[in-house]
Amino acid sequence: MMDLTPVTIDVGVLVSKTVTSLHSHLVTRPTGRAVRLAIEAQMAGSGAQSLSVIDLSDVTILDFSCADEVIAKLLQGYLEPDSPEAFFIFRGVGESHRDQIQVVLERQELVAVAESDTGVRELLGVIEAYDARVWQLLETEGPLVREDFERVFPEPSLDDVLQRLQKRRIVFQSSISGQYHALSQLAVSYTHLT
Repeated sequence: MMDLTPVTIDVGVLVSKTVTSLHSHLVTRPTGRAVRLAIEAQMAGSGAQSLSVIDLSDVTILDFSCADEVIAKLLQGYLEPDSPEAFFIFRGVGESHRDQIQVVLERQELVAVAESDTGVRELLGVIEAYDARVWQLLETEGPLVREDFERVFPEPSLDDVLQRLQKRRIVFQSSISGQYHALSQLAVSYTHLT
C-alpha cells in the first residue's frame, strides 16, 4: 500500500476556469499566479503528503514569467520546512515549454521531473551528474531498497545522494516498505481532478 495521495491537475482546464481569454496561452505573470493559486487550492485538501501531476498538454504557449509562477514558485513553496510534503511531475512538456522551464529552474537552483508529450521522462533544472544517474536507475528499474542501489553505486556517498533526491522531492521513499520510488511509477494510479 502506498502512502501518497495522488492527483492530476490539468492546467488547460484551470486556465479556462481562471482566465477569460487566451485559454491555451500562459503569457503573463498575473495569469501564471492565478493558475498557481488554483493548483494550490486543489492541493489544499490532499493531506500531509501528495503527488501531483501538473498536466501542461493543453498549454500552447508558456512564457518565462508563467513558467516561473506556475513551476518554480510552486516547487519552492512546497520545499519550505513547514510545508506539506508535495511531489510533482510536470506532464505534457513540449519543445515549446522546455527551454522556459529549464531556465527558470536553473535560476532558482531547482529540479523537477518532466514528462514530454511523447512520454519520455527527464530531470529539468540543476542536478549533479551522479544524482541524475541514481535517479535514472530508479526511473528504469522500479522501486528499489537501499541495498539494490549499492550493487550499482557502491560509493559511500550513496546515502547523501538518496537524501538529497528526497529533499529535492524527485524521489519518494515509502515509510511502509522503505522502498524508493520514481515519481513516474507512482503516477500510474492517478485520479483526474478538473
